Amino acid sequence: MSFDFDTVPQRLGTDSQKWQKYAGRDILPLWVADMDFRSSPAIIAALHERVEHGIFGYARPTAATVSAVTDALASRYGWTIDPAWIAWLPGLVCGLNVTAQAFAQPGEEVLTLTPVYPPFMTAPKNSGRVSITVPFVLDATTQPGSWTIDWAALEAAVTPQTKLFFLCNPHNPLARVWRRDELEKLGEFCTRHDLVLCSDEIHCDLILDPALPHIPAATLSPALAERTVTLMAPSKTYNVPGLGTSFAIIPSPTLRARFVRTTTGIVAEVTTLGFAACEAAYRDSEVWRQDLLAYLRGNRDFLLDFLARELPGLHIAAPMEATYLAWINIESLNLPDPIAHFEQHGVGLSECAFFGAKRGSHVRINIGCPRATLTEALQRMKAAVVALG
Repeated sequence: MSFDFDTVPQRLGTDSQKWQKYAGRDILPLWVADMDFRSSPAIIAALHERVEHGIFGYARPTAATVSAVTDALASRYGWTIDPAWIAWLPGLVCGLNVTAQAFAQPGEEVLTLTPVYPPFMTAPKNSGRVSITVPFVLDATTQPGSWTIDWAALEAAVTPQTKLFFLCNPHNPLARVWRRDELEKLGEFCTRHDLVLCSDEIHCDLILDPALPHIPAATLSPALAERTVTLMAPSKTYNVPGLGTSFAIIPSPTLRARFVRTTTGIVAEVTTLGFAACEAAYRDSEVWRQDLLAYLRGNRDFLLDFLARELPGLHIAAPMEATYLAWINIESLNLPDPIAHFEQHGVGLSECAFFGAKRGSHVRINIGCPRATLTEALQRMKAAVVALG
């Protein structure tokens, strides 16, 4: 590997939200989707150069920034987009909230599948829309299992008030990459029920299984593209979430106008440093990204091996195909408050109930950290299990 993912700066005592959560306690924070790796050298160099310029006025993306994004989409996914389709945003969660307000009225419904990243459920509620959820089902007939869509339940959940569908692809927290046939069926579902499809693809550049291509939903057909809002960002892949840079890709002029109109006066602009990092990420950081993926695959394999050898009562029910977020089944422990129990033993994890899952059934762990940190965290998790007797 060309880059060192084992040696990282100390984040404890800094402005890190991730590490501040447990300030003063010996708890390894593996909860929020924020890696402990330095960003790519190209991004750091671009930020230094931009800071040296010394002027930080209101910003707009340059032609070079836009082409870095469009070229990456074309080379990685065969998706040729018109730069006019891009609406820049200061964060993907902001994009979910704007989408809910733009395409559903107060009292109307936004449909999604659970468990899922919490803002998928909270964004509609923030502005008086209604969040409707349909649980995934685990197909245990295959080994390993597979998280699948309950199509009958999804059909039953639609009402005349349903206006929008939120999709997470690749999926957080299930680490699932949706296949072409599944996306086509979902596209047909949205078309038949006249739903706008909002596809959050922020983890699209973090595919761990090389045999599984990421397929942007909007590339399936021109007709589906006309009803799709795709949300992307360099933040998760290149570890720059604090720079607040993301974008929506909206081919339909009508949908795009509604989306942009909704942002007026309430959504902040992307900063100069955000644009600089975005351009360097997509244009100059591909070798770094490939090394990152290799390291994350190693962490994933280490995690799976540790669970099998040392914690057989805990397991990941389906393959971890993407992201650096693992969804661990802990039902066998019968813990009333799993998060508190693991924190008592020095590991900070994410509570599954926030994702719409049954409390106590799973925890989410962030493996985007040095192998030594992951090793220590898993040893602490083992001690937490052993303490139960």
